[in-house]
Amino acid sequence: MGRGLNKVMIIGHLGRDPEMRYTPSGRPVTSFSVATTRGWTNAEGERREETEWFNVVAWGGLAEICKQYLRKGQQVYIEGRLQTRGWEDAEGKRRFRTELVAQEMIMLGGRPPAAVEEEAAQPEETEADEFPF
Repeated sequence: MGRGLNKVMIIGHLGRDPEMRYTPSGRPVTSFSVATTRGWTNAEGERREETEWFNVVAWGGLAEICKQYLRKGQQVYIEGRLQTRGWEDAEGKRRFRTELVAQEMIMLGGRPPAAVEEEAAQPEETEADEFPF
C-alpha cells in the first residue's frame, strides 16, 4: 500500500477573533475561521465570486501564538491537514465537522490594527529612562 498525502495550504482573512481553550490535560487549543475567495468570469462574461470558509484549529505553542497575534479581518497563510470529527448531538443525531489542523501560520498584509494601537499606548523611552543618574 502506498503512502497518502493530506496537506492543505490556504490564504484568506479571519472571520472572527481566535478563541483559545485548554484540554483537561492543560494543552492549549485555538480555533478560528478563515475565508478564501476565488473569482472567475462565467460564459456570459459576468464576473463571479465564491467564498469558502475553513474552520481552523491550532494546538500547543502555535495555538498560543494564534490567540496572541491574530485578529478578525487579518490576512493569513495557514498550512496543515484536514481532519473530520464526528459526534452525537443532544437529540442523538450524528454530526460531522471538517477542520484544517494548522501546522504553520504566517501573518500577511501588515500588522493587525490592535497591535498598532497597543504599541501607540506604550510610553516612549527617553535617554533619562536609560540612565538613572
